[in-house]
Amino acid sequence: MKQITYMQALREAFMEEMERDDTVFIIGESVQAGSYDITSGIVQKFGPDRVMDTPIAEAGIAGAAVGAATAGYRPIADMMFADFMLIAGDEIFLKAAQWRFLHGGKVNVPVVFFAAVGAGEALANEHSQVPSAYTLHSAGLKLVQPSTPYDAKGLMKTAIRDDNPVVFFWHKMLMVDKGEVPEEDYTIPFGVADIKREGSDITVVATAYMVNQALKVAQEIESHISVEVIDPRTLEPLDLDTILTSVEKTGHLVIVDEDTERCGFAGELCAQVVEKGFDLLDAPIKRVAAKNLPIPGGYMEQFVIPQPEWIKQAIEETIA
Repeated sequence: MKQITYMQALREAFMEEMERDDTVFIIGESVQAGSYDITSGIVQKFGPDRVMDTPIAEAGIAGAAVGAATAGYRPIADMMFADFMLIAGDEIFLKAAQWRFLHGGKVNVPVVFFAAVGAGEALANEHSQVPSAYTLHSAGLKLVQPSTPYDAKGLMKTAIRDDNPVVFFWHKMLMVDKGEVPEEDYTIPFGVADIKREGSDITVVATAYMVNQALKVAQEIESHISVEVIDPRTLEPLDLDTILTSVEKTGHLVIVDEDTERCGFAGELCAQVVEKGFDLLDAPIKRVAAKNLPIPGGYMEQFVIPQPEWIKQAIEETIA
């Protein structure tokens, strides 16, 4: 094992897959220089034909990637910020998501839509959202949200090799986090959650950066509450069985997600657990999610985005 950052893990995944398969290429705004430094240095090895800079034209980036995917390539479309995916809504949520189904499985669409999500840098509403709900509502798209360097690299490799369109969200607050990553090649299958911390009193399901926040709270209160923290890693496909098994053990559930509370992933998971595991619960499920408000910049951000104290309060109220 080696210790590398989340960004380095993603860069390694890109370069190793481009080395392995010459149909893999990157396309997007400033990918040669490297927005957030993730793709920096790759053009020097693979050239501008496989690391393609584009104008500020999200619909063009996504459309070119979808077209290339149907022609036999495996593009990685760097959308920079996930908020900008809405500009390319037709290409991503309709064309990429539905093309294989509408053509009876005769056409594959092996494209990865790669985008930064999340608050924490006070970048305000158009650069800070986690628009998971848009993706989950679009049948045909898979959704990946890793929380560690190990998960980021393994899941990215799986995403690139998948014959279906994958939306890959990476959280800006995780980019310099370090973690152990194997020297050898590896992949992580979609639809397999990871228990980041074992516990017996309450289950906390958290996504992306919220996994880190949940783990901090779990450590803080470990003297009187034993918290099991589960990271789904992929929201579509979702490993509901691991979550239900944990809830069967603990009897309590808190869901922590940075998408908005209304119509977000937390609400969907809450519904699925109630439908399939209501008898396992000893108390109502609590959700900790972003407020149903635009994300403000600067100081006010903390009043909209989930905070550790919100998670702690939800856990203590559920256990009480």
